[in-house]
This record gives sequence, structure tokens and C-alpha cells, in this order.
Amino acid sequence: MNRAILGLLPILALFYFFIQRYPAPVEGQSPPASAAKQTDCTSMAITSMTHVRGGTLEMGIDATQIPSFQRIFDIGSPQLFQDEVPKHWVTLDDFYIDPCPVTNAQFQRFTDGNPEWQPEGISRDLDNGNYLKHWKKADTLTAQADHPVVNVNWYATVAYCRWAGKRLPTEAEWEYAARGGLNGLFPWGDKPVDGSHTNFSGSGLGTTSPVGKYPANGYGLFDMAGNVWQFLADEWKPYSSTPRKNPVAGGNLFLDGTAFLDVKTRRVIRGGSFGGMPVNLWVEYRDSHPPNGSRDFVGFRCAK
Repeated sequence: MNRAILGLLPILALFYFFIQRYPAPVEGQSPPASAAKQTDCTSMAITSMTHVRGGTLEMGIDATQIPSFQRIFDIGSPQLFQDEVPKHWVTLDDFYIDPCPVTNAQFQRFTDGNPEWQPEGISRDLDNGNYLKHWKKADTLTAQADHPVVNVNWYATVAYCRWAGKRLPTEAEWEYAARGGLNGLFPWGDKPVDGSHTNFSGSGLGTTSPVGKYPANGYGLFDMAGNVWQFLADEWKPYSSTPRKNPVAGGNLFLDGTAFLDVKTRRVIRGGSFGGMPVNLWVEYRDSHPPNGSRDFVGFRCAK
């Protein structure tokens, strides 16, 4: 991450939000019929995905809204919200997305069949030295098989998704899916962040938790806020001020070829983590991460 996080989320600030709510409509989609049904992520096949019907959403905020969000999240610096400016319309086609982040057990299946992506085989040019370092502990792949895989670089996430017949989500797809058909601050709506909704700094866990432990959003998706940040396909760039259809910053989904191995620019991450403050869990909040930056708070899920 490259943006300082200051302060916690006061409950009273959310009451203010109920009165001064920002408009962020999500149009053209209703929740899947199974959205209310909880799913056991750990029993899912790697091929399991959730269909998300396409539609239109308003991403970002206006500069004039920054003082309001400073009050909501008790953040003193307006600069923290500059990357969410400007507000703009985005239209998306139908897509599929994993209901849960990729787990240690799932990623192990990938590395078992692809030695070049095992810790001993990965090129030093692609990683900062932290790649899968938590797997060195003897019980990680048994005791934490159902935890999201972390300490993975962006290159490995692209390779995994392609191996599974998928790709990384775009930033717009991720936010659309995270909203779950709502216009709220968080995937569950406007209720304040607490330990019943997600694994964040206030939960006191200080590490990852099993995927699917917390309730799904309206589209049946788990861990769209908290637990681990999630790598996306997009290059880190300012938002466009004009309407876009199926945008991906950098213009490449890296569906084939080796061009992804040449990427050096920072990539978008979304969702916050077990160490994140409430503002990081806000569905609009965006951050960036170096592509070789394997860290214990960054994971991923796939789309197609």
C-alpha cells in the first residue's frame, strides 16, 4: 500500500451519512436467486463462479464530497480521497467472479502442477523475496488450507487465473460486484464496520481468517471487504472523467501470451485487509501495490 490511513470510523458519523448520503446508483442488475444462501467456500471447486448480470454504476466521488467523507471516516487529510475523484459512469457486460478469494489449498494445486511458480522456482525478477514465505511453516497448508493465499505477487495471480481458465477482475467489475446491488458504504450496506461483518483491524485477529467466515453480500460474494486486499487487472491510474464501457486501466486483461511478465507499473488493489481501517473497507476506496510486492495482507480472486 502507498497511502497513509488515519483515524477510525466513529459511529455517529455514519448517522450523518444517512442524512447526507452520496448518490451511487447500481442499475441493471438484481441479486442472483441464490444470493441469500450461504455457501461453504472451502468445499467449492476451483471452477465455481458467480454470475453477475451487467449494468451501469457510478464510480468515484465529486471533489465537493470530500469534506463529507472526511467527517464520515474521521480523516483529517482531504488528500486521502483524491484518488476516488472524479465521479464517472461505467457500463459493464455480464461477467463471472469467484465467490471467495483463492485459498492456500487451491493455490497449492496450481503450484504442484506448475513448478515455475513454486517458491523455489520463481524468478527473482518477479518477486520481492516474500513469495509464499508463510508456507515454510510446517502446518500452514493444513491448519490454514481454507485461508486466502497471501504473499503472492501480481504475476502469480495472473498465472493462476489463466491456469484456472479465468482472469483477474477489472477494478470496475470488482466494485460492481462488491456493492452487491446496494448503494451503501460497505458490501453489507451502511451499518458501521464491526467484527460481525468482516476481519479488519478492529477485529483484533491480526492475521487472515478462513474464507467465507463472514456473511456474503447481496450477490453471494464473500470477503469483498477485509481479510485480504485483492489484486486486480488494472494499472494504477487516475479515474477517467468520461463515461466508460468495460474499462481496464492499461488496456490489457492479459488473457494470453507473456506480456504480463514485463509489467512494472503498480496495480490496483481493493477491499482492505485484516489490518485495515474502516475507510479501507469502503466500496469506493482504491489503492495500489507493486506487481512484485508479495505481502501477507494481499491476495486475489478471479473473474471471467
